[in-house]
Formats: sequence, C-alpha cells, structure tokens
Amino acid sequence: MDDIRVRDLMSSNVVSIQPQTGLMTAIQAMLDNRYSCMVVVEDRLPAGIVTERDIVRLAPRFLGDRSFVSIPVAEVMSAPVMTVSETTTLFDALVVSSSQKIRHLPVVDGQGRMTGLVTQSDLVQAHFRIFERQRAIIERSVRERTRELQQANEQLHSLSMVDALTGIGNRRAMQVDLDHTHRQAVRYKRAYSVALFDVDYFKLYNDFYGHKAGDAALRLIAEHLQAGIRKSDRLYRYGGEEILLMLPETNLHSALILAERTLAGFAALNIAHEQSPFGHITISCGVACQLEDGGFPTWEGLVDLADRGLYASKGSGRNRVTAIAPEDAMDDSTPRFSTGKVPESP
Repeated sequence: MDDIRVRDLMSSNVVSIQPQTGLMTAIQAMLDNRYSCMVVVEDRLPAGIVTERDIVRLAPRFLGDRSFVSIPVAEVMSAPVMTVSETTTLFDALVVSSSQKIRHLPVVDGQGRMTGLVTQSDLVQAHFRIFERQRAIIERSVRERTRELQQANEQLHSLSMVDALTGIGNRRAMQVDLDHTHRQAVRYKRAYSVALFDVDYFKLYNDFYGHKAGDAALRLIAEHLQAGIRKSDRLYRYGGEEILLMLPETNLHSALILAERTLAGFAALNIAHEQSPFGHITISCGVACQLEDGGFPTWEGLVDLADRGLYASKGSGRNRVTAIAPEDAMDDSTPRFSTGKVPESP
C-alpha cells in the first residue's frame, strides 16, 4: 500500500476555473463534464474548491434573485483547499480524506501547482482492491504456511487506521493527519490545537484490578472523549494510556475550555480506583496551540509542548489541565495556565 502513490490514482485531465469565473459558468461546466466539484486555480496553484454541497447550501439565498448569475466562484468556494502531493501514498491520502471528511483532493507537484484530482471513491476502491488481494494471499497460504503468509499478514495489518483496543485512530494515522494538518496550518496561517490526555495512576490500576479492567477503562475513556468533541476533531491513541485529541481551527483558550470540560465530565463518572488518592479514575492533560502567526515548524514540536504540559499536570497534583507558554518551552519555567485555570477571553 505504501508503494501506491496518488499520481497512480488521480485524474490528470481536470477542468479548473479561475476565482473570477462566474458561478453559473462553473455550474454549467460541472453539468457538461458530469463533475461533482470544480477546483479553483490561480496561477496554477489551487485556491479553493466549489462542490455540489457548496451550491446547494448557497441556492436558497438566491432563489429568484437574478444577481445569482454574476456571482464569482471566489465568493462561494471552500478555501483554503486541502491538497496532496503526487508522491503521497494511498494510505496517507486515505487518512486525510477520511479523517477530515474530504471527498475531493486536488493533487499538486513539488511547486504546489495542480496536476490532477483524486476522489475519496478512487482511494476507497484502491484500498479495497489491495485488502482483497492480501486476504486472498492469506487464504491461499494457510495450507502452505510459507513466508508469503507472514508478509501478507504484516501488510494486511498495515492497512488499518484504527487502534484495535480503543476504536479510535492509531498512531500511524495520527502521524499522517498531524503532518498534513500542520503543513496546511503553516501554509495558510491557521491555528489548531492538540490536547494530550493520560490516565492518572494507571499502572496502579492495572496492578490492582488486572489488565482486562485496564483495557476496559481505556475503551471507556476513548468513548467519553469521542462523545464530547466536534465532528471536525480527531482522536488518536498516542501510546499506552495516552490519547491525543486534534482540534482544527481552535485557539488555546477554546482548547483549554474543552479539555477542562472533558476532565470534569469524566471525573463525574466516578469509576472506582482504590489505589488513587482521588478514589476514582482521573485524567491529566497537556494542551498546546499552533499559532496563526509563527508557531512550530513541525508538528512534533507542538506535540512535545503538549507533552510538557501533561508532565507539568502530573507533577502538580494530577487531574488537571496545563498549557505551557511556547516561549517557555525550552526551559523548566512555571506553566502559564494550570490547575484548571482557563484564561479569560481577550
């Protein structure tokens, strides 16, 4: 699956339009070519995308209004547009498409110029073909017990984007999603936040209640987190009992509020933990935000800052949220926000 690239799946003869193109012209082009979207391109660089959903959402505002004809697509397109490169793997493109619920992905070359378009259907069909091929190899190899069986099992496992225990995204999918989200945030100067959650005194819980109970607790925590987030937010198992929450288009203030509400809601479940000083299972959290102007050059720096906040939460009593100021990330200075203190809105 890693050797299949987007360039092998994309449509290269894509009809694109300019930002100043009239909306009715774009709609007619969609009808003539039986397209479900039109990519808006400026100087060969993708500037936005107009989809059937955009048009349906816009139509009620202009029913009976003749000015509808003269509207340029720049006023209705979705922007900025998420893109993938020609060398993006099938797995990576599928993670981006499914996690961010994107049906159409413009494909760009090394200079950011559009060279094609790949759809979610293209990706899913290719994924299904590979999955079926690997399954056939496994079935054929059951009798033979050859090395091919082991290789096929490993490849089949690599197709998964979901953590088997918790049902949320796995670490590999997380890395792909973070990489694409961060590059888009830097390119278009967009803010996003990450929150890193960790179960307090989890080893003591496992030792006292058993690993099956520990697994059940992790599943319950993942379900609790999933139930309290927006559709655009994404959850991933970071490792062990740590869970990462990605919050697109979210500043630090909003991320802190969500994290505090999440911790309070989970503590209210009052799941017994006799080995904890709280008497029930609690969660600690570290939060960090990629600023619109500046921020970290890579997502690893942002997650590391959230991890520092989590470490500070653990060190200052647990069952709390901490965000460390980016300028303090290189030293051991006191966290800017801690112990459940949510900063006032500016």
